[in-house]
Amino acid sequence: MLPQKIKSFLRNNILKIFQRNFDELRILSGQSVLEIKRKDYNNYVNINQAELRIFSQFGEDGIIDFLLEKLNIKFTKFVEVGTADYSESNTRFLFETGKAEGVIIDSDINLKSKVKQLFQLWRGNIKVISLFVDRQNLNDVLENNNFYKELDLFSIDVDGVDYWLIEKLPEKISKIFIAEYNANFGDKLEVTVPYIKNFNRTRYHFSNLAWGMSIRALIKLMNKKGYDFVGTNNAKCNAFFVRSDLFKSLKIDLPDIEDLSKYTNIKINEGLDQNGNLAFYDQEQKKEIMKNIEIINLKSNNIEKIVKLKDLLQ
Repeated sequence: MLPQKIKSFLRNNILKIFQRNFDELRILSGQSVLEIKRKDYNNYVNINQAELRIFSQFGEDGIIDFLLEKLNIKFTKFVEVGTADYSESNTRFLFETGKAEGVIIDSDINLKSKVKQLFQLWRGNIKVISLFVDRQNLNDVLENNNFYKELDLFSIDVDGVDYWLIEKLPEKISKIFIAEYNANFGDKLEVTVPYIKNFNRTRYHFSNLAWGMSIRALIKLMNKKGYDFVGTNNAKCNAFFVRSDLFKSLKIDLPDIEDLSKYTNIKINEGLDQNGNLAFYDQEQKKEIMKNIEIINLKSNNIEKIVKLKDLLQ
């Protein structure tokens, strides 16, 4: 009978081989589907027509491919901040297909070892950095790794003080910019959570619903940074932007930023109850649970409770 350590070793390695083979199949099938979809890109009028999930959480892989093709970007220099273990991310497919180099950053101290479980790092130029990013260190780490300017793609999703991190980034840092927003904050207000170093959304409020920024706050900030809003994924959580001087190359309809309601009618529910269990709140329940959460009203730059902002969560 085999010792337990050997059994565990064999089991883990067989699982790794199986997972890698499955990932290779995903890559090949993704490439095949995209090759077909690209033939119709010139007929697309919005980015949602391009959605396809390969390694992304939702349809971001397809949207990214569409934007890169329309902007004639053949080799992508990228940064992705907030990747978890990189098994499900916005840039992995680009790297896996050998068409990119980049930096990935996450607060997980074991990030590098987890990424090594997915593929051999020597297969391409990717820098894996474990870091809890803040307003002081993000620009420094990008500059130190030569990924501070002239990027093709920048993606950020840290479930926290994303607004304040983006605010500190240089203008027009990349041609394409992807940022997560919080649809729970509604479509009318310009709001974000306060800047708190090492922000944790569940510690900030038990509901797990108060993090990041509203879509209107994000669009206004990105306009200042030199970008045009081109839409969101169908899941209504990631917003896509293209540098303003490049937008005409897409030849798609410009979204109506006066009425953003269609970008906040989410189906995803990440709410928690006071015991930390997943809870499915409807809109009325969200209003009640979130009413005393403090957020920054960016129009006044004051900290206010949600209950005072009557347009929120309508």
